[in-house]
Amino acid sequence: MKETKNTSRTRAQESSAAIEKMYITMRHLFNRGFYKPMGVSGDTLREALMTLRPEIYGNIADEKVELNGLLYVIERLPLGIEECRYINLTSDEGYSKSHFQAIVPPKRRRNCYRIDAEQMNIEITRGRSDIYDILTHLTFIFIESHKIKNRVLIDDAGEVSRDWLKLEEAVLKTDALTLVEKEIAISHAANILGRSFEDVLEIYDDFGSEENPDRFLCIIFWLGKLAMEEVVTNNKRTITFSPILRERLGHHIHGEIWATHIKEVLKTNHLLERPIHIISANMHSVMNSIFAKNALKSTLKGKSDFEIFEELSKSNANGNRILVEEVALQQGMISLPENSGANIDVQIFDTAKIDWATTSFPKANFGEQKPVLIVMDYAFGEQAYETVDELLKPYKKNIFLNVQSVSIMGKAGILEGGKGDIMIPNAHINEGTADNYYFENELTAEMFTGNGIAVYEGAMVTVLGTSLQNRDLLKFFHESTWGVIGLEMEGSHYQKAIQSASKIRKSIPKDVKVRYAYYASDNPLETGSTLASGGLGTTGVKPTYLITIKILEQIFNIK
Repeated sequence: MKETKNTSRTRAQESSAAIEKMYITMRHLFNRGFYKPMGVSGDTLREALMTLRPEIYGNIADEKVELNGLLYVIERLPLGIEECRYINLTSDEGYSKSHFQAIVPPKRRRNCYRIDAEQMNIEITRGRSDIYDILTHLTFIFIESHKIKNRVLIDDAGEVSRDWLKLEEAVLKTDALTLVEKEIAISHAANILGRSFEDVLEIYDDFGSEENPDRFLCIIFWLGKLAMEEVVTNNKRTITFSPILRERLGHHIHGEIWATHIKEVLKTNHLLERPIHIISANMHSVMNSIFAKNALKSTLKGKSDFEIFEELSKSNANGNRILVEEVALQQGMISLPENSGANIDVQIFDTAKIDWATTSFPKANFGEQKPVLIVMDYAFGEQAYETVDELLKPYKKNIFLNVQSVSIMGKAGILEGGKGDIMIPNAHINEGTADNYYFENELTAEMFTGNGIAVYEGAMVTVLGTSLQNRDLLKFFHESTWGVIGLEMEGSHYQKAIQSASKIRKSIPKDVKVRYAYYASDNPLETGSTLASGGLGTTGVKPTYLITIKILEQIFNIK
């Protein structure tokens, strides 16, 4: 008689199923048009998130409130979101032309508008990934708000604990809190959150701003207040999707406007027929790599290239950054400020106008036709496909772009190593579907050796959202035969656009070169090293510029 095989699922399998369930549920809720996150319609999303228990959301499954995860989320949502019962996701529907003041979250480029005391509108112009990002963050803070409610609501009639009354007193006080009043309020807040006084004190100032240094208390109060009202008065928070957003999403509306504008600028400047190299990076590394050393030779005399780049990355370096930009503009750089709604800035470099003897690449070697560099800021998730797909299409149907290479430089999570290390992928795997995109990467690990930075080479997984990752699933990807070295959100979407344009639609040369390299922003497999643990600081400067320089050396034919 055969032994019965153990058919119980591993944590990695449960997590994979939870991500798929969230993906399907979010698309269903979007098509439905509205839902109540803490009501019956939000059950599946909440359950899947609790099953997944993403690393970035820390102790989401515990009774105590997760503080690092809350900070991570609050920095990516608009100021005042915790006070709003109604959250409306919209397309770009003309609010910029109204009296409403745009609110832009510190760590996400999206316009939000506070319509009244109870409603916040959030503009979605970067595709479905933006929706997944917002819905998972909102689900997290609503779950946390009910933890607060559970600790302060004594009965269904609305009677609350003394700690809550004292917190309310501090929040509603019109004058600034004294040190004594602040510490008393923190003591009561710590009891409400199930955290130590020290835990709260340590993170308190990170939530604050110049206008409201005590914002932490306000966030906790409003999250708890709305959660209690959901239970006591059945007045539930609601998320809606505007009809225009539902109509427009998936049709590349903003990507097409963005790409057409770039091509028109190329046409106006007689650059459309020239060899083109597209680089997805930030808006400073290419410009600084070419021009900074000469532009700052008097102000930063004697400093090495990487010391100059580190100086330019400091918050007080605005004067030096302006000097570099002025030199770049004088030598053919065209800056295209964003006005399409895609939230992706662009720089165009005409290499024919650059005095190469005065740059960091005096040995740049081109043929008769000097190339054009198009540097585009980072896309967000699925937006990478929308923007690059539109950019690689012909201009007005019959003028094909001579795209010689597409280079992607970005931040990613690493699964072996630490912050600041470099990853060189040879394939992108779509999480959830295992669709995979193998490619010949022009960059290799050997090119980066000898610089004091660890380099890893292998496949990378393109995830639905960085906020949905959990250790078990990532461990499986890393330790199984997939051999995944890191995770990011855009790689497979970029490659899908490049492959369709070069291999199927023939709108760009079939032998277009591709380059991918990432530097590690976090290691989600290490406790205390997730994105919620803080930014890279100056650790990211050297790998960012090292990758940029290696990309440029290949484009400039420097051996």
